[in-house]
Amino acid sequence: MKNILVISQHGPFDDQHIRESLDTTLIFAAIEQNISWLLSGEAVLALKKNQQPEQLGIKNYFKTIKTLELYDVENIYVCEKSLMDFNLTQESLIIDVKVANFEQQRDLISQQHQVVTL
Repeated sequence: MKNILVISQHGPFDDQHIRESLDTTLIFAAIEQNISWLLSGEAVLALKKNQQPEQLGIKNYFKTIKTLELYDVENIYVCEKSLMDFNLTQESLIIDVKVANFEQQRDLISQQHQVVTL
């Protein structure tokens, strides 16, 4: 089993980057890889509670994020600084996450066999 990290840095309404990251994470989980997902920058906004993308004419794929634990995707990380930049807390997110500072993110990346940035 390989350690694979998907890194997301784009906002949830910036093209389909978050959707592609979510799909990639689910695919790796389905083939039983040790998958982790790190959201930093505007990507942390994809985890914010009470979003209504339908009002923007966008399909609500945020509900799918909640199913990650069904696929044994338990290693979901968010950048500590990004949470602070957007005035978010762990309680304001739709799923449980691990908050990682820059040093922890560097360590996480160094432990991976593959890193996919979307």
